[in-house]
Amino acid sequence: MRALVWRGPRQLAVENVGEPRRGDDEVIVQPEAAGICGSEIEGYLGRMANRVPPLVMGHEFAGMVVAAGTEAGREWAGRRVAVNPLLSCRVCVRCRAGERNLCAERRLVGVNVSGGFAERVAVPAANLVALRDGVDARTGALVEPLANAVHAIGLGRRLVSKGTAIVFGAGTIGLFALHAARAAGITDVRVVEPHEARRAAARAAGARATHADSTELARERNADLVVDAVGATATRRAALEVARPGGAVVLLGLHENESALPFHRVVRDQIALQGSFAYTDADFATALELLTSGKVSLGELAGTRPLDEGPELFATLAAGPTAQLKTFLSALAS
Repeated sequence: MRALVWRGPRQLAVENVGEPRRGDDEVIVQPEAAGICGSEIEGYLGRMANRVPPLVMGHEFAGMVVAAGTEAGREWAGRRVAVNPLLSCRVCVRCRAGERNLCAERRLVGVNVSGGFAERVAVPAANLVALRDGVDARTGALVEPLANAVHAIGLGRRLVSKGTAIVFGAGTIGLFALHAARAAGITDVRVVEPHEARRAAARAAGARATHADSTELARERNADLVVDAVGATATRRAALEVARPGGAVVLLGLHENESALPFHRVVRDQIALQGSFAYTDADFATALELLTSGKVSLGELAGTRPLDEGPELFATLAAGPTAQLKTFLSALAS
């Protein structure tokens, strides 16, 4: 079968690879849409140590189940599904507590095992979520990134009241954090984003205000909750600067591994720093409901592009932000 294979920094090509080996508890999914995530661009550039070449990436995808193992449940065959790519042992203390994202054995489809940038992919049946009739596969592929944002906002809401929220970054995750905050009852959500088209998208999504930089917000310093959806040193430091005393900063972006931060401010103003990774199954279900009900939308989505265009699209996205919020690939596109 054909798949988009990453073989090292900036080395990406469509190749013929072996068919996925299906376990008894697994199904074979034919991806109809697989979104390119910002973390995959970092992986493409060789900046993500958890991705080891050769690798078929793609962890945001939805499609059709074309075959099912003997223990997978025959009812899945022929059904359209969104795939939760988070793999875990399902028996440890964290998994039994509903926190599979914190399992010591966690892995991700498309990161640690072959993913959705292929004609077919093997997935545990337990990781499938059915899509109702009429739901576009691109919408199904957006469940995973929205679940990340739902989880981040949920963690932040444990720490502070509804108040004012500020989101750094208006890419897909940042806009979804805006949507998730509003869905959680936070009405005053502001966005910091240097890209004008993305600021416009944030305003369309309901941001009370958008800013090209955080200078004015740092002077006010009144944000109850701040979400850094970028993960650069500059945005992490800026997030601390706009938080009020006693506020919370949720660190969601993964752009840089290490950042020097002003910890005197963290200590003296009692700023809570909260990491956020992936999502729980409940977050994934919430994200699916928000998208399929129409409560959350990225507006008109770009068409799905063929796998053969993958290398060029990755190179374009690696060059910097674009107005297009999400790019989708599929071997079925023409």
